[in-house]
Amino acid sequence: MKLPIRLSVTLLLAGSLAAGAAAAATPDFAAARAAILAHYAAAAHKADPNFKAFSAAAGRSFFLAHPAGARPATPSCSYCHTTDPRNQGRTRAGKTILPMAISRTPSRFTKLSKVRLWFRRNCQSVYRRACTAQEKGNYITFMASQ
Repeated sequence: MKLPIRLSVTLLLAGSLAAGAAAAATPDFAAARAAILAHYAAAAHKADPNFKAFSAAAGRSFFLAHPAGARPATPSCSYCHTTDPRNQGRTRAGKTILPMAISRTPSRFTKLSKVRLWFRRNCQSVYRRACTAQEKGNYITFMASQ
């Protein structure tokens, strides 16, 4: 069916505007994550003027560690999140946890308030203390490499 030119142009413009609006509404996860890493880098540098950069290897070690004094119910990050952060994890109550790896869950570590909340809860649960800015940055850097 052939549409009148005016209607065709209107539909074409509407489709273009809708596509543009959808693209504009898509969050820039990488930029948001970079801002959070910059936040933690500034805090890490304030705590240690010799701080240079975050380390994915240190983040991996932190993720897999079984710290002394950890709670028996949560002896490590990998206890709930599995040793491969690309896999789904499970809470102690059996609820599914989306993969921690950025390659599998691109929206991870993109909202500072949420990142702060989960680090506060999980660092206390596993490490029985607040995690340092450097530990948080290393952890996010490791997850971004996965």
